[in-house]
Amino acid sequence: MLGIFKSNRLSHPVDYFPIRTDIHSHILPGIDDGSPDLTTSISLVKGLMESGVSRSIATPHIISDLYPNNAESIHNALEKLKNELVKQQIDFEVSAAAEYMMDSYFLELLQKKVPLLTIKNNIILTEFPFAFMPDHVEDISFSIFTEGYQPILAHPERYGYTHGNYKVYHRWAEIGFHLQLNLLSLTGYYGNEPAKAARYMLKHDLVTYVGTDMHHARHLEVLKSPASIKIFHEYLGNKEWNTIFN
Repeated sequence: MLGIFKSNRLSHPVDYFPIRTDIHSHILPGIDDGSPDLTTSISLVKGLMESGVSRSIATPHIISDLYPNNAESIHNALEKLKNELVKQQIDFEVSAAAEYMMDSYFLELLQKKVPLLTIKNNIILTEFPFAFMPDHVEDISFSIFTEGYQPILAHPERYGYTHGNYKVYHRWAEIGFHLQLNLLSLTGYYGNEPAKAARYMLKHDLVTYVGTDMHHARHLEVLKSPASIKIFHEYLGNKEWNTIFN
């Protein structure tokens, strides 16, 4: 995992927010479809802090044909953000891993034993394509575990091919994926079906972690709204999630 630091604290948290450590966000500047520049990154960080979040493990996409990031490009973007936080004396811990699309490039990295960027220890964040159900999921998970990694599967509730087929969530958990829920899904931000799927996953104890998956100011606005906080209270049990990463 790439580095972290501390400085002076900013703002006051709201009464309740589900996490102090966000393990899924796109706040690094100019590296994927998230924050386009440092000014935006700092604004997003300040918004997280106002919600009570004190640490973010940024997870820029690694998708071979769209965002071909690697350890160097991610480290460079991370250093830009860290330096700006220091310059502005903002007390926020930031580190970086990646959100790995489980495509042929990802499998190539595994086969070549290229060290992957981890959230903590051997834990990596992964995602499936949105357009189609991936083939050979058991084989993919076996390859990941064989190389010593524990995969988190990002936002399974958002994959349209799972709607009406909730058994797949149980199967993914059975073969070893830790399932990470997007907080925005609970609010209905992505639509009714992801919201229903998210609530199903929580009801059946299938969710291991939650994250903001924050890309831009609109995401932040919805996450901080009183209506969203009420929903988080209702469905997340008023507890703090992701505590192993604090």
